[in-house]
Amino acid sequence: MKNKATHIPRIISIKKYTQNDKLQWDAFIDEAKNATFLFRRDFMEYHQDRFEDYSLLIYKNEKLVGLLPANRVNNSIHSHQGLTYGGLVIGKKPKLEEVNEIFIELLSFLHAEEISTLYLKQLPTIYHLLPSDEMVYLLFISEAKLIRADVSSAVAKSNPIKILSNRMEGVKKGRKSDLSIREDSNFDSFWNDILVPNLKERYDIAPVHSLEEIKTIGAYFPKNIIQFNVYDGDKIVAGATIFETKEVAHVQYISANADKQKLGSLDFLFEYLLKTRYLDKKYFDFGTSNENRGRNVNKGLQYWKECFGARSIVYPTYKVETVNYLKLKEIFI
Repeated sequence: MKNKATHIPRIISIKKYTQNDKLQWDAFIDEAKNATFLFRRDFMEYHQDRFEDYSLLIYKNEKLVGLLPANRVNNSIHSHQGLTYGGLVIGKKPKLEEVNEIFIELLSFLHAEEISTLYLKQLPTIYHLLPSDEMVYLLFISEAKLIRADVSSAVAKSNPIKILSNRMEGVKKGRKSDLSIREDSNFDSFWNDILVPNLKERYDIAPVHSLEEIKTIGAYFPKNIIQFNVYDGDKIVAGATIFETKEVAHVQYISANADKQKLGSLDFLFEYLLKTRYLDKKYFDFGTSNENRGRNVNKGLQYWKECFGARSIVYPTYKVETVNYLKLKEIFI
């Protein structure tokens, strides 16, 4: 009598995301230690027609332990290119050894799918709810290459640097001009009268989000996407769009009309955001000042942000060959 073959299931399994996984996906994002609302499916899918989604769910003993928000381009997988940041999302419980096991299986899975390269656009550490630098070490071991680094400017609210006098002069102008700040969900005036014309005139580009897109995701996430407009009487003169997460207030868009120096409109707005509206956030992230795919920095914009006490953080992007999962198997001794 022949022995029956026994099947031993793999401890870690990986599956591609489908719409049936939405509730489970979003619930995991809400509890993960290195995720923000940008990874929720309603945010990821507002521009789904532009990307071939290749998001993955990672299970250990049938329990969800990790997610990869991603899209596919030919034989490469990217941390979702429609998002500012990405990376491997993990829960609060896995330790380094388990994260290593997850990453091994992820790279092995992609390699078996004939995907040769994974591009990971890492979440900056100021957005982590707990220490979460396991991937920095594992990318080093897997010989990943840093292929892009964008410089952002953030204020650490627990140890703030005094706002410089040149910015406070702008704040005084704003007060003298009797400017007012309104917080609301009306994006139309800022987009139509300030942001779109300025980007067209200065850079011949459009905002990453169209007016309809920002209104759509703003409706999905009214507590996270907030518009601040500055008015001179009834006329809008400046504004900022804030993406608010658990630890960070992130500036997605900043713009003002031609009278910004005369009125001090942006200085007036950001002094309010830093000193009043977001006083209790751990960080205030002004966003990146890069051009030319990270190779250059807009010096004037960078200086303006740093005058508010902001200092540099990096949004890194890594390239790793999936065959290098083999290099991760001998870490622990």
